[in-house]
Amino acid sequence: MEKYRVRCIFNRVSREKLIKVRVPGSKSITNRALLIAALAKGESRLRGALFSNDAKNMVECLATLGIIMKIDEEEETIVVQGCDGKLPVKEAKINVGSAGTAARFLTALLAFSGGIYHLDSSKQMKKRPMKPLLDALISLGVVIKYDEEEGYFPFTLDSRRVSGGEIKLNTGISSQFLSAVIMTGFLLEGGLKVDITGGRESLPYVDMTAKVMESFGIKPDIVYDNGIVSYVLKAGREYKAREYDIEPDVSAACYFYAMAEILGCKAQVQGVFLNSIQGDIEFVKLLTKMGAALYEEEDGIILQGPEDGDYEGIEADLNSFSDQSLTLAAVGTFAKSPTKITGIEHIRLQESDRLLAIKTELERLGIKTEVGEGEITIFPTKMTSSDVEVETYEDHRAAMAFSLVGLRREGVVIKNPGCSAKTFKDYFRILDGITLI
Repeated sequence: MEKYRVRCIFNRVSREKLIKVRVPGSKSITNRALLIAALAKGESRLRGALFSNDAKNMVECLATLGIIMKIDEEEETIVVQGCDGKLPVKEAKINVGSAGTAARFLTALLAFSGGIYHLDSSKQMKKRPMKPLLDALISLGVVIKYDEEEGYFPFTLDSRRVSGGEIKLNTGISSQFLSAVIMTGFLLEGGLKVDITGGRESLPYVDMTAKVMESFGIKPDIVYDNGIVSYVLKAGREYKAREYDIEPDVSAACYFYAMAEILGCKAQVQGVFLNSIQGDIEFVKLLTKMGAALYEEEDGIILQGPEDGDYEGIEADLNSFSDQSLTLAAVGTFAKSPTKITGIEHIRLQESDRLLAIKTELERLGIKTEVGEGEITIFPTKMTSSDVEVETYEDHRAAMAFSLVGLRREGVVIKNPGCSAKTFKDYFRILDGITLI
């Protein structure tokens, strides 16, 4: 499917209509649990796993590195034979595709595994920065030879002389760098101390990483000293195999809760609760500040959108759950007052320049925006119903977020909707079911 015309259903949906859906397992948790289970002692069973392009890339890379897995997509389970911290393969070539988590996590794993590895990626991933992580690994003794541009894929990594020590790691661009090294640093004979720089005060994805680690028996030590936060990974610890349930993907759930806000109806995503370990749960709570009501039932959170989709704009710092910047921009398009999104300079370096994407595509749809350093303000404007083809930049979040605008504005056509398969291959099929009212 090259293009998807969104059906506009605003004013055709009753306040009592319930959008009830099930979303895939969390990409973030799936790839963390996969890596940790691969390093554990014994056999782990992961239930509720995601089988998106990103997760499949992680599985393929781990298999190339000698990890034995049994996959059952229908049952959403992965059985992993752990290697007890010792990768079977010490020399290999892997391709991480466009998966940022696989790219960062596997780079750290291989840097601490005492071998020679060549890592390649998709063209899209080659544009995404790796330098803060790679520079930190080089300071530890890892030898890296770049095939193309320094600080980016592809490269060859030689970790045969790495035994442990201390590194400084800048998390300003991505907290995945820190998640990568804390999951794997205990593999080093001398352990690892990681001093954090970069100025980001809240790192919910790192908190998530620590919680998944703890479920498998290892808890990173956090040290605070003269304003410096450090993570200490002591050598000799081991992950213990277990059965592990992966939460539904809250990042995916947010699109449906945003629909309730925009349309003035109800939404419930099965299995999503307020005690989720995923940082994007804060977006669902944020919608209540724009006029929605929120409560929990046995099947999951229900969000009741404001009557007639009538709500105010908001000013919000999304630094700690920035994957929802595009989603909030779509919601802000229909608010009665401006919406200002701050703390998002780093989203310029994700699958696309998401800050530029918001500005470009909303203005293409007739919405005025104003961009500052790490922020954007959306000024609601009465839009026409003319056909507009929206670019998605090969970015799954752009495709899903901009589709929300089409629920309330006629004529929105999403180009390359298939890019949503990176994390949610059935999104547009589910959207079809919702709009056929």
